[in-house]
Amino acid sequence: MDTNDLNRERRKQRAFERFGTTEPRCAVCGNDDWRGLERHHVAGRLSDEACAVLCAYHHAIMTDAQHDHPPRGHSVDPLLDQIGRFLLGLADLLKLAADRLIEFGRELIERARVCTPLGGPA
Repeated sequence: MDTNDLNRERRKQRAFERFGTTEPRCAVCGNDDWRGLERHHVAGRLSDEACAVLCAYHHAIMTDAQHDHPPRGHSVDPLLDQIGRFLLGLADLLKLAADRLIEFGRELIERARVCTPLGGPA
């Protein structure tokens, strides 16, 4: 193994440690190329450590959605604020996942109209 291969393998292992798995994949689209994956703080970096693995594209979308959440400010009950931010972030993630499921479902129905059945000719 040459130096470049060794360095790439080290970067890969560090990424696996960050993601907490040796099989990371985007929670939305399933991309599993570790070089294009990132950790997304569901409630926002300042609110909670809970993370989801997302590809760079979906991470950008989720981070942008967080800009529409209520601004941070003084909170009488920081725990309620933290839980509220987590729920908003989770809802953003689920909404994006639901949109993908709708897209996949429609694609499968369309393919079913033009494909030969799995068991062979009907």
